[in-house]
Amino acid sequence: MIVQTSSSSQRRHGHWAPGSRELNAAARQHLLSQGEQWTELRANVFEVVAQDGEPISAYEAADRLSRLSGRRIAVNSVYRILDLFVANNLVKRIESRNAYMANTHPGCLHDCIFLICESCGHIGHLDDDQLAQEMRRRAELANFAPRQAVLELVGLCQNCRNPQN
Repeated sequence: MIVQTSSSSQRRHGHWAPGSRELNAAARQHLLSQGEQWTELRANVFEVVAQDGEPISAYEAADRLSRLSGRRIAVNSVYRILDLFVANNLVKRIESRNAYMANTHPGCLHDCIFLICESCGHIGHLDDDQLAQEMRRRAELANFAPRQAVLELVGLCQNCRNPQN
């Protein structure tokens, strides 16, 4: 589940609730502003990924879409759409899990730090622009042109660290 700044679907600090109409509309608007089309299949893929705020694989997304549409949706098509969404900051890829989560703040260009619980599998995120900017700055000092940051921390979530709470 994504760490949110708001529990409602109201916008606060650029975040929308997973699965909300507002998030879907913001994603659509952002993709259109990038000169891309918002097709029915792209809308459906985004809705499935954004539905509950939990990570989902391309295979799970293809299966859900196939069940919903009553026809087989090829996983290759889902992967292409997810790649487009990642490139346009609508979806974040969790590399170590080969899974995707909707970006609850499309249009905000900062790198998420994923917090992955090795016990229960819960995935949260936090945003730290200062840390991400410093990491990119240091890469550039090493004559490296960063394209995308992938920051994942594996450990124990609060519930697994303190099960009695």
